[in-house]
Amino acid sequence: MSKMMPFIGMIVSGLVGILFIADLAAGFPFQRVSVAADIGFVLSSLILAFMSWLIMEKARR
Repeated sequence: MSKMMPFIGMIVSGLVGILFIADLAAGFPFQRVSVAADIGFVLSSLILAFMSWLIMEKARR
């Protein structure tokens, strides 16, 4: 279980990152309503991915 949660966090962060990068680049699926929100969500997904990676590294030891 300790290795499953960070892995799920990395998957979720990847999906959120792809979704909001697509919105920034092409305006799909949210028609680029708020560029600031898109950037915030991309940064948040990067932070979540980094935190999940750190936890996975600790779980390996």
